Amino acid sequence: MEAKSLNGVITYAPCSRKELMQYAFDHHKIMVAVNAEKILHATDESRALINRNLGYPDGIGAVWALQQKGADNVVKIPGCELWLDVVQNYHKTKSFYLIGGKQEVIEATVSKLRAEFKGINICNYRDGYIKTEAEELALIEDIKKYKPDVVFVAMGSPKQELLMERIQKEHEAVYQGLGGSFDVYTGNVKRAPEWWVKNNMEWTYRLLSQPSRIKRQIHLVRFLVNLKLNKY
Repeated sequence: MEAKSLNGVITYAPCSRKELMQYAFDHHKIMVAVNAEKILHATDESRALINRNLGYPDGIGAVWALQQKGADNVVKIPGCELWLDVVQNYHKTKSFYLIGGKQEVIEATVSKLRAEFKGINICNYRDGYIKTEAEELALIEDIKKYKPDVVFVAMGSPKQELLMERIQKEHEAVYQGLGGSFDVYTGNVKRAPEWWVKNNMEWTYRLLSQPSRIKRQIHLVRFLVNLKLNKY
C-alpha cells in the first residue's frame, strides 16, 4: 500500500477498506485519521505522531490531496465507519477492548455491539475520563491481562493517539482512535444524512446545522486554495 507526504504528513492511500484493515492487522498498526485540518495545521509534533503510525484518508480533502500526488485509486474511509468495518469483519475471530466516552455512552456502545454482532468478544471496557497516572497504568495492566487483538480509543486527538502509543509499547495489537464515534453510534450525536455523506458534503451539513463552525470551515477554503496551488 503506497503512502504520500501531504504537507509532511505521511498518509497511506488504500484502494479499499479491506486493504487498509489487512495492512493494519499484518503490521499491528495504530490507525490515525487524516483530514484537511490535520494536513493544513500540521506541526512538527502532529506530523511525527501521525508518521509513526498508519495515517489514512478520513476526509475528502485528504483524498483530493492524495489524488493530486498520483494515488488515483484511493478511497475515503471515515473513521466513524472504519471501526465498525473492523468489528463486522473480525468479530468472530478477534477480541476487542473499548476505551472512551462517558460511562453511560460506553455501556450503551458495548450493549449495542453485543446485540448487533452476536458472539463478539469484548474483553473489557472503560470510560474515557482517565484522570491520573495511576488510572492509566491500571488500564495498561488490564489490557496486558486480557490481551485483546483490537483496541478502540475514543478520546479525541492527540490525546487518544498518545495513549494508544503508550499502550502499544506494552501490548501489541491493532489500535484505532475514534474521536466521538461512540456518541454517533449510540445516537447521542447525529451524523449527516446519507446523501450528504455520499456526495462529500458532510462538512456543509455540519455548517448548516451548526453555524458557529464557520471559523473552522474557513480553514477548509484555505486548504482548497493551497491544494489548487499544488502546495502539498
